[in-house]
Amino acid sequence: MIARRIDPNVLKSVVGGSKAKKIVITGSNGKTTTARMTAAIADAAGHRVSQNRTGSNLLQGVTSVAVNFSDLFGRLESDVLLFEIDEATIPLAVPEIQPDVVVITNIFRDQLDRYGELYAVARALNEMLESLPETATILLNGNDPQVANFGVNAKAKRLFFGLETKDIGTPVPEQSADIIRCIHCNSDFNYEVAYLSHLGLYRCPECGYTLPNLDIAVTSAALAENGEGPSHIKLRTPKGEMKLEIPLPGVHNIYNAAAAIGAAMAAGFPLDTVQTAMTNIRTAFGRMEKIQAGDKTIYLSFVKNPTSFNLMLRLIAQHPGKKHLLLAMSHTVVDGQDFGWLWDVELEDLAPDILDAVCSGNKTEELAMRLKYAEVSTDKISLVEDREAALDAAIKQVEPGGTLYIMSGYTPTQELRRVMQKRGWVKHFWEE
Repeated sequence: MIARRIDPNVLKSVVGGSKAKKIVITGSNGKTTTARMTAAIADAAGHRVSQNRTGSNLLQGVTSVAVNFSDLFGRLESDVLLFEIDEATIPLAVPEIQPDVVVITNIFRDQLDRYGELYAVARALNEMLESLPETATILLNGNDPQVANFGVNAKAKRLFFGLETKDIGTPVPEQSADIIRCIHCNSDFNYEVAYLSHLGLYRCPECGYTLPNLDIAVTSAALAENGEGPSHIKLRTPKGEMKLEIPLPGVHNIYNAAAAIGAAMAAGFPLDTVQTAMTNIRTAFGRMEKIQAGDKTIYLSFVKNPTSFNLMLRLIAQHPGKKHLLLAMSHTVVDGQDFGWLWDVELEDLAPDILDAVCSGNKTEELAMRLKYAEVSTDKISLVEDREAALDAAIKQVEPGGTLYIMSGYTPTQELRRVMQKRGWVKHFWEE
């Protein structure tokens, strides 16, 4: 194997000059699964796809696509290049990649110590979109009041995806919702229905700001009641209506599917293979990933902000029986330093069903304190900082045939999964 040094100009020289269709996906939540779904649709249509499948979405992970998939002469054979990019990194990467399609899934409060406040992230994203040429296409989540307003002055074509069904959702956004006031006049939004955090059918009663007409719209949705899937949806697209079965649970995966279909359509891929592509979709690693550990089952969930954590708690609550938990958080550069958002996680709803909880990482005390305030008895809470030791302690408490639910930040998820891979419970990501 020949080692190749990653030169800072390699992304521009290899990827920027490629004639392949280039798709970039960013946002706070849903990037990895949306990218996998988009890749599956492209693959089913006969395209050769290169992407950063590991979920490494900072500049080095994006550059790895150029390095790993090019030959010794820097040539890429793939005809589709698919990038999942961190929302703070994308303004740096887009000028080098020169994408044909840019997808923004949503904007939630996330690692504010690294990103700054929510509106600073939004401004940087909007400036990036407005720099795109008229040959590019922007795909935006119309249910997100902030995202739907992006690219108003952009030269690129704008398309919108989202939900417009009343089959699911709640009358008002959840308590931890980030944007509940109009981004133009600061009046409280009226919601016809809220689907996820601040995503929904919103309207400002003062200035009239509301969601745009959706190009890719979920018009009907039925979620599985067991927290496992599948979900059944109907969509309206410019190419016609379609029915779709998504083998993954939760409203977030309905959004991911709609975004992937929109990205595929914007890139010019045929949509007649979408159901075939979706049939083979499996959870990305750490996204409510079901793992068999001998006679016990583990669900591994990567959670990094109140929205993702609350989503996983709701899915777990749908599983029958009392719950064994392992919570792991660490304050590294990629995980963020500020964990004040833990107090917006709705642990109180699951607390009565918690049998025991192991807290790990270098935020053990903060996790334990949060569980205590959720009225989980202290005799049910254990603190084990080392990840492998924590996994052993947690799974030891699970009865034969029982289930352990792990919710962890980015670094602990990677660490725990490496332990599981070493034990033969999971495959390497590239073997999935």
